[in-house]
Amino acid sequence: MASITINKDACKGCALCVKACPKNVIEISKESNKAGYFVADPVRMSDCIGCAFCAVMCPDVCITVER
Repeated sequence: MASITINKDACKGCALCVKACPKNVIEISKESNKAGYFVADPVRMSDCIGCAFCAVMCPDVCITVER
């Protein structure tokens, strides 16, 4: 099973990863980080296929995908 880790302190909530995910694993959280951004949050990890589209799309390099 794949695993997604998001650095919530560096995430700016741009949602590019949300749009890139073919399995809708990531959503924008209702909670903000220290900077006040509503950040990306992996919510359905059991559906993750480890494609890493989310990590490739992230302009701030906040996402790590492990297969």
